[in-house]
Amino acid sequence: MNADSTSMQRYARQMILPELGSGGQAKLGNARVLCVGAGGLGSPATLYLAAAGVGCLGIVDSDAVELSNLHRQILHSTLDVGRAKSVVAEERLRALNPEVAVESHRERLTRHNALELIGSYDLVLDGTDNLVTRYLVNDACVFLGKANFYGAVLRFEGQASVFAPHRNGPCYRCLFPEPPPPGAAPTCVEAGVLGVVPGIIGLLQATEALKWILGAGESLLGRLLLFDALTTRFREIRVQRDPHCPVCGPHPTITELTEAAHECAAPPSAEALAPGPDEVSVEAMKLALADPSRGIQVLDIREPYERELASVEGTRFLPLSTLPERLPELDPEQPYYLHCHLGVRSLQAVRFLQQHGFQNVKSVRGGIEAWIQNEKAPAGSGDPTGAV
Repeated sequence: MNADSTSMQRYARQMILPELGSGGQAKLGNARVLCVGAGGLGSPATLYLAAAGVGCLGIVDSDAVELSNLHRQILHSTLDVGRAKSVVAEERLRALNPEVAVESHRERLTRHNALELIGSYDLVLDGTDNLVTRYLVNDACVFLGKANFYGAVLRFEGQASVFAPHRNGPCYRCLFPEPPPPGAAPTCVEAGVLGVVPGIIGLLQATEALKWILGAGESLLGRLLLFDALTTRFREIRVQRDPHCPVCGPHPTITELTEAAHECAAPPSAEALAPGPDEVSVEAMKLALADPSRGIQVLDIREPYERELASVEGTRFLPLSTLPERLPELDPEQPYYLHCHLGVRSLQAVRFLQQHGFQNVKSVRGGIEAWIQNEKAPAGSGDPTGAV
């Protein structure tokens, strides 16, 4: 059996799709995709991209396999503990599909190598687990005009989107212009993650990448897809380009790559803990609830099961999943403070309301978690922006 007939047999079930065919398979075979991270998101994404016949897969990862990785990082096995993830990924993907060229980069993505690495591929999957690299991937993709397929997970939740300002879509900084303060964003090590959640989000990233290469269907460009494993519900938020975005806006203030995001281990300063322009502190939320004459209404946008676990007296319950259809219930002239669990979804909801004419809306930084910590001992709390 020659190589052509082997390929025909391998991809037969997808080549019969009218949206794909032999021409689409050729597009996949000519594509070069870079995955930054061979962990929970990169594992399912690269496995299915390789299986689909993407011509070249690049893997950037400087870490070694740990036993605690294996409940979610399905590229690796128990026998691989201690080995370099990029090397293991290369072996596994080549074994799955020898027709795919796999380029492993056993190094950390930095401001010194990001443009060169990303520049040699057609599109990028963001499989990172830290905000330093996430902002770096975003900025490099904006500078190079590359599509950025985003995914993030934490606990039982995940989110995915496609960022491509060169196609009139937003970038990651349109959602979160600046990194959160040091120590504010919980990681999977600190907060945990259900192993299947990165599997689901990674597959969504792979699906979006395949559609992008094929030019088929409707992409997640301009949409942030949110997934909750506990309720098995998906919901989405429309995301527009921010005309004031510091990297993709018409007057960018970020014109070169930096790694200015804080290291997680660094202690937060009082200045770093100050709320951003679309945020207020839990102390401000307390004042609003204690003094109704201020005219500020506090909205709890969490889901019902979350409110059953903990709630703040005096807040109005309006779950984020119902916000689009319940928008007429809200007054665009009314000041609102929005809070969720950690301050991530509430900031997304603020962006959504701002796009619909609400100007006096703020996210409570750190959410109900910060409220609880504040009750225990007066202290600031951070916003785990992008670490959902």
